[in-house]
Amino acid sequence: MDLTEEFEWRGRTVRWGRTGSGPAVVLCHGTPWSSQLWGPYAEALSDQFTVYLWDMPGYGLSSKLPEHRVSLDVQGELLADLLSYWELPSPHVVAHDYGGAVALRARLLHGCSFASLALVDVVALAPWGSDFFRLVRENADVFSAMPPAVHEGALRAYIAGASHRGLTPDQMQALVSPWLDATGQAAFYRQIAQADQRYTDEIQDLYPRLDLPVLVVWGTDDTWIPVDRAHRLTDLIPGAQLKLIEDAGHLVQLDQPVQLAMTLHRWLTAQALLGR
Repeated sequence: MDLTEEFEWRGRTVRWGRTGSGPAVVLCHGTPWSSQLWGPYAEALSDQFTVYLWDMPGYGLSSKLPEHRVSLDVQGELLADLLSYWELPSPHVVAHDYGGAVALRARLLHGCSFASLALVDVVALAPWGSDFFRLVRENADVFSAMPPAVHEGALRAYIAGASHRGLTPDQMQALVSPWLDATGQAAFYRQIAQADQRYTDEIQDLYPRLDLPVLVVWGTDDTWIPVDRAHRLTDLIPGAQLKLIEDAGHLVQLDQPVQLAMTLHRWLTAQALLGR
């Protein structure tokens, strides 16, 4: 699915696309990914839903200007304005990784209404951020200036750890290629440098106030955000359902695509039938 549309927001260019017909579903990606990870799912859902894909500023096809902050607070505000721009009063939202915190902030701090929310291996509960995250945050300028070959080696090793089953060469290349040129390398380390746990600390105590259908989906072998977070998050959100996907790591979209597609299709179809 191509992102052929643009939304101008505070000097940033946000690329987005829409496909299908039916109830609105918005897919939110995480870091260091882009909407490309959700592309096959958007196509699969498009026969029953109108699916919206977008790249956060700093990612994918959206602008990556160094003077623009890409932290979670900014992305949450952007999502709220983007939903207003799309004239979606209450869409279904599916979010992965960072996208979970972005969607939760949009809902809890910026007044967005969602028909339902599916949270897939999301950043939502402290502590989060690997040793690599902490090292980069403390030395972002050094990492940004690394020779390209050294950067590529570190990037490939980092991304490989997100998959439990192992990535194919084509999958790996698709995931690393946006971050290999000079602009991409700087953008990659800028994301990590601005990854601040305080943006989830601000909303963590508000999760018991969520009053909408919520599905928590998690790969049982996620080493980036261990599965204990899934149980904690489900316990905090009233009425939340939990679906664990076996033999899947953080990149559950690639590790277990059939299981995830079936899970999301069942969830969204059930919510639509209930008239949400």
